[in-house]
Amino acid sequence: MITLAHMADSTASSSASATPAEPKHAEPADRPVYVIGGGPGGLAAAYALRAQGLRAVVLERSDSVGASWRRHYDRLHLHTTRRLSSLPGLAMPRRFGRWVSRDNVVRYLEKYAEYHELEIVTGVEVSRIERSPDGTGWLLHATGGRELTGAAVVVATGYNHTPHVPDWPGRDTYKGELLHAGDYRNPEPFAGRDVLVVGIGNTGAEIAVDLVEGGASRVRLSVRTAPHILRRSTAGWAAQYTGVLVRRLPVSLVDRLAGPVGKLSVPDLSAHGLPRPDTGLYSRVHEGSVPVQDVGLIDAVRKGAVEVVAAVEGFEDGKVVLADGSRVEPDVMIAATGYARALEGLVGHLDVLDARGKPVVQGALTPDNAPGLFFTGFTNPISGMLRELAIDAQKIAKAVAKDGAGRVSRLPVN
Repeated sequence: MITLAHMADSTASSSASATPAEPKHAEPADRPVYVIGGGPGGLAAAYALRAQGLRAVVLERSDSVGASWRRHYDRLHLHTTRRLSSLPGLAMPRRFGRWVSRDNVVRYLEKYAEYHELEIVTGVEVSRIERSPDGTGWLLHATGGRELTGAAVVVATGYNHTPHVPDWPGRDTYKGELLHAGDYRNPEPFAGRDVLVVGIGNTGAEIAVDLVEGGASRVRLSVRTAPHILRRSTAGWAAQYTGVLVRRLPVSLVDRLAGPVGKLSVPDLSAHGLPRPDTGLYSRVHEGSVPVQDVGLIDAVRKGAVEVVAAVEGFEDGKVVLADGSRVEPDVMIAATGYARALEGLVGHLDVLDARGKPVVQGALTPDNAPGLFFTGFTNPISGMLRELAIDAQKIAKAVAKDGAGRVSRLPVN
């Protein structure tokens, strides 16, 4: 059952609308581990900590778990298999099928929290983390002026935290509709309209296909850098399986192996504006760009249903200016231009982020200058995000149990 923790006395409320009481001053040996974020990474970490006998409190800024999943577009299915996407302690039901839908992911996360009786506080957003005054833990500044002290902190606010739309020159002159992909749900509002999708990650590629199937009059896909495209499954072999097998191999070796395989499984789309990339697949992954899993894009591009155009450079006289000098005037622009991790305000002052705003370490490792501060879910690994979140959760819990168990509140023994 999902509960709201009363932070003042560690009791739980069954009312989903209850407001947490003000915290008391916890003694160093009576502090929970605070997990920031109620998505898959946060829930998995909370369960793994509980399995070690440690009290974990999940702080979620929205009113329910899995908030980011609830906002995804309707047709979304996992690109990773059900069996390799389960979190620790509870398998995804077989009835969900091999490629689990968005709605079933949300159902699973709700069931996961209930099944493991996780302690979850909703409606609480943490704005800043700093060392506790006594130096034995962490002080969290949260909604309503709350100050919460934990023995350790797991930051699991998510890879897709804050929508990013480029500040294109002249953007205010565009008279059409402009929205971020995070606000796209289904093609119904765009039937019969001319739509330009900007960005060819997995989201942009799938939205473009969705628009074609949903009756948009014209669909163009703006591409700055041609991606690696993979079949989600070939003869029953999921691309994720290969990702798991090569996860620890040298980057150069995987690049060499992936080249011939890509040429055999994916047709050359150069004539349609999508040449084969000139850099290796795994090199791209290490730069933060995962391959596009084909869920209809290849056929749509070959048939001309999705037209590939150059990158967007800006706007002029209300028209969209592309990198090749051409101008287009779509009714709608959908910016599938990614998300910002937005960790700077939370932990930027602790010197734990790199130049791109990414945590310097993840999983069971903590920064040398910030012991007890853990991060999970801030990369997009080739072997599958949910799989890696599950692995990280158990490693983090073991690290906390080993190094900080004496400072963490223990769960009561029944």
